[in-house]
Amino acid sequence: MSTPAQQDTARHHTAQHRTALRATVRDRAHAWRERLVELSHRLHADPETAFEEHRSAEAVAALAESAGFSVERRAGSLPTAFTATLGTGELVIALCAEYDALPGLGHACGHNVNGTAALGAAIALGAVADELGITVKLIGTPAEEDAGGKVLLIEAGVFDDVAAAMMVHAAPSDSVGGSSLAISGWDVVYTGRAAHAAAAPWEGVNALDALTVAQTAIGLLRQQLPGSTVVSGIITDGGSAANVIPDRAAAHFEMRAPTLERLRAVQARVRACFEAGALATGASVTIEPRGNEFADLRQDPAMSEIYASAVTALGRTLDEEPGLGGSTDMGNVSHVVPAIHPMIGYDTGGAHQHTVEFAAAGTTPAADLAILDGAVAMAWTAVELATDPQQRRRLLARSRPAAT
Repeated sequence: MSTPAQQDTARHHTAQHRTALRATVRDRAHAWRERLVELSHRLHADPETAFEEHRSAEAVAALAESAGFSVERRAGSLPTAFTATLGTGELVIALCAEYDALPGLGHACGHNVNGTAALGAAIALGAVADELGITVKLIGTPAEEDAGGKVLLIEAGVFDDVAAAMMVHAAPSDSVGGSSLAISGWDVVYTGRAAHAAAAPWEGVNALDALTVAQTAIGLLRQQLPGSTVVSGIITDGGSAANVIPDRAAAHFEMRAPTLERLRAVQARVRACFEAGALATGASVTIEPRGNEFADLRQDPAMSEIYASAVTALGRTLDEEPGLGGSTDMGNVSHVVPAIHPMIGYDTGGAHQHTVEFAAAGTTPAADLAILDGAVAMAWTAVELATDPQQRRRLLARSRPAAT
């Protein structure tokens, strides 16, 4: 058995080793800075929306390939997904790269920053993968703004070997440990019967009236919904002519709640509102899921603490109360593997995501610095996870299948 003095020496050597590893990954990230920034600007200038990110996915994958990663395109049978791996260690650390844009707004959610930071972290870690005994796994994840590529990749088994997953998300300020809302979307279609709106309106069944009844019921329901619960929607079809009773009306609605369990309760109440519209007018209604449900984000406390220490060591200041954010398919990842999804901040002139102003800030020097700092902070987090015996054992125990 080792003496206390020997244990102190071992800890000192571990700390020295970790410091050297951190310096190596930081230097590696800085060496790639110019190429990473160039990639971010390229993605920003050529925005592609959900499942159409062919050029974006290829640009990220190709740069990973040039850094020595083994790339598998069409991961999970998704044309714009990929995996890029380096190292052979049993501890698999995943970096999730996003690169889809918003219709009409371009990179108004900063995914050019998100994806490039993930690539930078992967490249930085690749320099020490063998020494750390890890496999670095960069996962290109399409359609976060729509159907949720991460959900499909989970179902396809792409995360099965992953021990821990991380990414950073562009934001007006830095924060760690925040949550997000679970979300589901529905496409709703009412079918009625057309008739002349003046000559014989009584012969028609007004599908738009059915949708109006439903919207009114939902508006009244909002008064009794729990806090942090959101129902929002738009009409996508309300008829073709004012003098014709609409025989079709359609809408897209979203429901959000702090947890999947509370989301289920909201769904039941909102479904009843849509059914009420059909009952009141005699129309029929179909309700179909749109995309995949996103789970609430559950960030791993130990990983969050390690990342917070890393990013503040880079001179960044964290929000004291990260709060409840929007919705992300990284929430689904966090339900199956320890994960973090911190915000990496830069000056956006006060603008929040999903605005033209936020998109305009995505290639500023501050956004470029966020790429580098996010990459280094995630790489340092991985170094800590791999070299801390307790964290390494914890993550490996979760990633290995239980013995039968």
